[in-house]
Amino acid sequence: MPIIIFEIVGWTGTIAILAAYWLVSIGKISAGSKSYQYLNLFGAGFVIVNVAFHSAMPSVALNTVWFFT
Repeated sequence: MPIIIFEIVGWTGTIAILAAYWLVSIGKISAGSKSYQYLNLFGAGFVIVNVAFHSAMPSVALNTVWFFT
């Protein structure tokens, strides 16, 4: 599989997590909303794929916890 795929997945996950944070910060969604939870779930899952590919185990651990919370 081309490396660019893992980079796109990682950046997509990062954007999803940042979008969730931004939307809560400006009051468009609440931290308890399904939208917020799905953005974080999707984002963390994608970041896990990217950092696992790069063997960044501390980040894999952090994002795995983020994924399940």
